[in-house]
Amino acid sequence: MSSGDSSDIANSTTASTATFLTALVFNAIVFGAELALFTLLRPYFKAIYEPHYNDIIKANGMDAYFFVRFLRMMTKILLPIWIISWAVLLPITSVNTQVGDNKGLDKLVFGNVAPDQTVRYAAHIILVWFFTAWIFYNIKVEMANFIIKRQQHLINPVHSKSVQANTLLVTGIPAKYLTKEALATLFGELPGGVKRVFINRDLKELPDIYERRLAACNKLEGAETKLLSIASKLDKDNSSEEAAGAIPRDKRPTHKLGFLGLFGEKVDTIDWARTEIRETTRLLDEGRAKIEDLSDPTYPPLNSAFIMFHNQLAAHLGKQVLLHHEPYRMTGRHIEISPEDVIWSNLGMNPYEKKVRIVISYAATAALIIFWAIPVSFVGIVSNVYTLCTTASWLAWICTLPKVVLGIIAGILPPVALAVLMMLLPIVLRLLAKFEGIPQHSGLELSLMTRYFIFQVVHSFLIVTLSAGIVASLNGLINNPTSIPTLLAQNLPTSSTFFLTYMILQGLSGTAGGFLQIVALVIYYVKLFILGSTPRSVWGIKYVARNVTWGTTFPGISLLVVIALGYMIIAPIINGLACATFFAFYMLYKYLFLWQYQQPTDTGGLFFPKAIQHIFVGLYVQQVCLCALFFLVRDENAKAACVPEGALMVVLIVFTAFYHMLINNSYHPLISALPLSLVDKMVAAQTESDDDLPRRSETNHSQTKLRPSHGSGDSVEMADRRSEKSQEQGDGQSYSSSRKGQAKELDFLYAEPMAERQKKEAEYGFAHPAASRPQRIVWLPLAQGSAGLLSKSEAKECHEAGVTVSLVDAEMNEKGKVDISGPPPDLVREE
Repeated sequence: MSSGDSSDIANSTTASTATFLTALVFNAIVFGAELALFTLLRPYFKAIYEPHYNDIIKANGMDAYFFVRFLRMMTKILLPIWIISWAVLLPITSVNTQVGDNKGLDKLVFGNVAPDQTVRYAAHIILVWFFTAWIFYNIKVEMANFIIKRQQHLINPVHSKSVQANTLLVTGIPAKYLTKEALATLFGELPGGVKRVFINRDLKELPDIYERRLAACNKLEGAETKLLSIASKLDKDNSSEEAAGAIPRDKRPTHKLGFLGLFGEKVDTIDWARTEIRETTRLLDEGRAKIEDLSDPTYPPLNSAFIMFHNQLAAHLGKQVLLHHEPYRMTGRHIEISPEDVIWSNLGMNPYEKKVRIVISYAATAALIIFWAIPVSFVGIVSNVYTLCTTASWLAWICTLPKVVLGIIAGILPPVALAVLMMLLPIVLRLLAKFEGIPQHSGLELSLMTRYFIFQVVHSFLIVTLSAGIVASLNGLINNPTSIPTLLAQNLPTSSTFFLTYMILQGLSGTAGGFLQIVALVIYYVKLFILGSTPRSVWGIKYVARNVTWGTTFPGISLLVVIALGYMIIAPIINGLACATFFAFYMLYKYLFLWQYQQPTDTGGLFFPKAIQHIFVGLYVQQVCLCALFFLVRDENAKAACVPEGALMVVLIVFTAFYHMLINNSYHPLISALPLSLVDKMVAAQTESDDDLPRRSETNHSQTKLRPSHGSGDSVEMADRRSEKSQEQGDGQSYSSSRKGQAKELDFLYAEPMAERQKKEAEYGFAHPAASRPQRIVWLPLAQGSAGLLSKSEAKECHEAGVTVSLVDAEMNEKGKVDISGPPPDLVREE
């Protein structure tokens, strides 16, 4: 569910029964058409639809597994509620009872019980208690299962031996302990002792220099590939020098050094990039030498460090033990953190500064939620430009504009502006989360999940519900103010009709569109045609899987939960639609996580307990609304008729709050850290021997598997090309064995063994990339014919300029098209 969907809610009014039926028919047609198209296209476009995985947890981790399980849980919850509510509540609110001129769907809502038949509301109060108890039971079962599954995941030998499982990040460390020896001594009391300590430093200009070098590598790859493409198209069968000479100097890749490459000095891109890489490497080496010199104060330590233990238990105890005797000292502790997940810029924050930032961050979030109506209202005003220019005399000049311009202003600009606003919202909320000092990218998503959910509930549910009910009652409220309670009780439930159409939209068109992935299909081939110019870009387009951002995906589903629970008793017709919608989403995301998506990081399922909190929000919304509606019910004598039911709802609210606290108190301590009772099942971290070093492939799912992200057909094709290359070298003879007499650094078709790459990656550990990582290998294609000689010549010139370069597993045909038969030569992956 996209963020733009909420804009549809926030700018809609109560739909009629005719609108509902129209939406049902239209979305059913779209659903059928998209599924049919998906069925037809899937066998022919395996690059999008079939990168098959056999297990959600193995392919995408615990976050994806629990997301799918959450969808299944909601389907399980709503199925009996659907059957019982339709069998009991629909007849009670529609048979032999009528309020006003209600017809169609409005006869099936809470407010359609006649004033002389208010005894029927007993069914509503009985069922809300029964349904709440059923939801409580499922929450208890699922939370118990979550704890067991998460603990099994954490102590699994594959995970428990990883760097992620055995490392503790500590922030707010006093200066006294900012040495490796002091920290090793302090944490050495924990079981197994300390393996390594990484003290974070204020690297000042080094990260920017590192990014400059990375940008120069990208620039060089693009320019060299373009040069080889030009040479290939010239189709000259000459020596390398002649091939290079066949390309006029004015046709070599160039760019300008000024703003956005539009201004400034014009330079030869290849020469400039080589010089830039050499210079940035020199600067980085000088800076790293100063870091190694402990007496050099150029790069002072920050107040944080990564402590890597020999034993997983030590990391979990380190998170729970009291580390320092002064306030706010060494209180920021994070476990289950991987090097790829670290936000390096947030590791040196003062503890008091962080507290202030948290307050500012949430205050800004609250202000954003409250005042978000201003830009949205402005967009709505612009959409009514015709009325605006006739009503406001000072804007009369707008009406004199050409009709085409007016049509663009009124019909195109508002939806585009609204879409941009809804797209910017998660970005702004994520920046606010980063501002408060969260040190993990996955932590940003967890924070965004809460913030975005609050926004969705306020703007996409509560405001729409209240405004629709008030609008429906407006004439009666003006003409007879004393009838306010009765009118609201009758008309508030009628706002449910819009949410019925919204649920249909998501359950039919939304899920079918998710299967079809027509936008992804088009973008894939457009990107491959336009952007697939270098081996690395081809790898990224064809073999790096798509993923979802949990911070916006989960709130979209949680909003449906709140809508379903909020109207579960008020408009029971929604229960069947919601059950079908959640089942459709369950099938959709199960397919996507098995066949298409691959998440880059994993929290071990920490989004799931947050989603459980969202269920309680839905229950509170439902119970408060029902409580108010019961107290607003009037009999034929205009007297309160459902006071006992209202009182029982108050009791239910209290009971729900108590159960909510009970669940949190029971399971919250078990969510993040492992208990001592599992010590006999924990596996000690691997020793420091070369063979036992933790592998990055165990902690990073998305970048380490040698398989395509989009198609099994591509994987077969890649395997075939690699096999052909091996045969060209002779039976069983590898590139390296065929070049034993040639230095590895000059053998541009030599790929470093994966074991060596994994060993080096493990040695880097939690050192900042700018302080540890070497230059990323410049990956160039080996062209055919005389251009192939040019490929080797350019690679040699790069090497002589101090640039690490490789031609392995990448080739260019005579038309200048790049293809690959393996991953980048610097990628750490499973074999």
